[in-house]
Amino acid sequence: MQFDHLKRREFITLLGGAAAWPVAARGQQAGMPVIGYLDPRSLDASRDSQNAFRQGLKDSGFIEGENISIEYRWAEYQADRLQGLAAELVRRRVAVIVTIGGQGPALAARAASTTIPIVFLIGEDPVKLGLVASLARPGDNLTGVNFFSAELVAKRLELMRELVPAAERLAVLVVPGGSATETTLRDVETAAHAMALPIVTLHASTSREIDAAFDILVREQASALFVGADPFFTSRRVQLVQLAARHAIPASFSGRQFSEIGGLISYGSNILHSYRQVGVYAGRILKGTRPADLPVVQSSKFELIINAQTARMMRLKVPASLLAIADEVIE
Repeated sequence: MQFDHLKRREFITLLGGAAAWPVAARGQQAGMPVIGYLDPRSLDASRDSQNAFRQGLKDSGFIEGENISIEYRWAEYQADRLQGLAAELVRRRVAVIVTIGGQGPALAARAASTTIPIVFLIGEDPVKLGLVASLARPGDNLTGVNFFSAELVAKRLELMRELVPAAERLAVLVVPGGSATETTLRDVETAAHAMALPIVTLHASTSREIDAAFDILVREQASALFVGADPFFTSRRVQLVQLAARHAIPASFSGRQFSEIGGLISYGSNILHSYRQVGVYAGRILKGTRPADLPVVQSSKFELIINAQTARMMRLKVPASLLAIADEVIE
């Protein structure tokens, strides 16, 4: 009897485990396609982009955990990890590799596989980087979305100058070795020279270095700040916006994520729209479309966001000309 009781208890335990098993194994069901997701940032820093990406997949008929599984890999801002993480996804035999956050992940994925379809999201010219043969006919196994960031430097500086005409010295904050740093500095220098605006170049790739950069900015008596477009700065946007407010430094940012939390002015592509488009492309590839047949999408939606409350705090009068063209004025 005791033996029968034990066998019965084990059987019930196994039943319980079997009932729970489909939930745990849902994402690994046989035949369910797997997407590899490669991001140079951290999990916390990429939540918004993940949500937009998953929405794009949903638009294409794919829902994570139901008919698609996603293998996430985050480099935690360590560029030297990207190649190894891309190789992991290849060994996992994913159906598509999605790369977020610039040329680093895209180049790592391309080096890892010449056969697995790759959908990238970058702010640089993919043709110049050698990722695709042309925007209209990418060729090979790569395609994706090209959102403009570095190319908008001169326009951002022009808008900043209009908002802060009294600025006499411009600080430019970039990430050392960042994917768009060289282009950003070159374009800022050209635009600032045309405005007869002296430049102070600052570098930061950690939270402490951002603090130190603001100390230098104050010491150098910069009267305006231009923050380069980089995933790291987006992840540290609260710190950047708070420091700019604390030091009363008018600052220009690359996207609405900054202005929504108090950043003075931002101008750039609608990045969440771009993440969503990446999801749509990944879905189309899963349905059988070849990357070579999907033209690289160039983001054409740009947003000028002005935080009027921050402007008032800094005693800046927003010109009517800017108010007229702003996509949103945050009161």
